[in-house]
Amino acid sequence: MSRWLIDPVNSSRRSASVDFPWSMWAMMQKFRTSACLVVTATVRMLGIVTPLLVVSLLIMLAGTAMDAAPVQRYLMRNVTSRPLGTLAPGYAATVAGYRVYSGLVRAFGIAVFGLWAASVFPFGVIFVVLGIAFFAYNTFRAIRGEVRTYRDLKR
Repeated sequence: MSRWLIDPVNSSRRSASVDFPWSMWAMMQKFRTSACLVVTATVRMLGIVTPLLVVSLLIMLAGTAMDAAPVQRYLMRNVTSRPLGTLAPGYAATVAGYRVYSGLVRAFGIAVFGLWAASVFPFGVIFVVLGIAFFAYNTFRAIRGEVRTYRDLKR
């Protein structure tokens, strides 16, 4: 039977509520693209493209410099191993904790660098996503380490 001989269906409740996965993916991509355009337009409008690059590179450099042995020894001896008021030194006083916190600084720098990169070329938003993902991962590790350290102090 030919398709032309079948009466067309004007409405169907079942097909009206179906969302295909590819249409949802397309909408999500549309929202991501529009969000990226808003960020890049704001950065360009404010005229902070170059300062954003400089600040992001300085933050990433600081996070990397924190892992240098002399800087790490100095900061752990004079900053992270000291009590904060009535609080005992926490997870940052350990070598593993110190590295997690320096990773947080670097991740923040990558996210800020991504804001600059997104305003310069279209795929720069990847750096924003990576920076946020690394920041979230290191935040989880820091919280877990702080909880463990606190529990060990109570014993």
